[in-house]
Amino acid sequence: MTSAGWSFVEVAAYLLEREEREVVLGDLIEAGESAWLGLWDVLGLVARRQLVPLKSWRPWLASFGLALPGSLLLMGFSVSISQTYQRLIHPAVFKATGLTIGPGFTLLLCNVLLLIGWSWTGGFVMGSVSRRTVRVSAVLSFLPCVFCLARFRVESLSRFCLLLFMFPAVWGVRRGLQIGQISLRPALILAVAITLLTIPTWSSSGSWIPNWALSWPAWYLVVTAWRGPADAKLDRSRTTT
Repeated sequence: MTSAGWSFVEVAAYLLEREEREVVLGDLIEAGESAWLGLWDVLGLVARRQLVPLKSWRPWLASFGLALPGSLLLMGFSVSISQTYQRLIHPAVFKATGLTIGPGFTLLLCNVLLLIGWSWTGGFVMGSVSRRTVRVSAVLSFLPCVFCLARFRVESLSRFCLLLFMFPAVWGVRRGLQIGQISLRPALILAVAITLLTIPTWSSSGSWIPNWALSWPAWYLVVTAWRGPADAKLDRSRTTT
């Protein structure tokens, strides 16, 4: 495997798992195939490996039911929090008399906690249900962010206020990939807390739409924890095979 063509085969083979890569390259050498035919075989195998997870409903749920709409809603909520912070606290920082807290500070604090809870639970579910396709979900979350950053036109705010949700979301994705499931009690406490934090927004018309769309991952964690470790282990094995 010294020709330039075989170099492309070796590079393409790095898209496979290490153990499978060694077996595939060994089979190609034994079969005596040409470099370009071997490249075609390797790329075909890579494509099949990438398409297998898409047969499950989990990657579609994580990508189009969570990552894409969730990022859009959380960006809007991040901007709302930034504007509220600027109105209540930011002007007071520069006062010679010191910091004063406006009457809406409690609501601002609830919204910050709600943003963290929504972002973390959404990221956790995305990482746990689509382990092999988490990169696709990440891209679908990132594309709306790039579009909105390019078109952000609020002069009093930094465009990066759109991304306040990213830090807890990334943390949630990492935890979802690491442990896959949390136990029932903390999942229930987290879901109830997030639901209670949405109560002050119930008086706003149309608020039930983002509340439902961003709160369901927390209750999904409750359902999966209630189903038990055996079912969760079976789900994780399906997403990794």
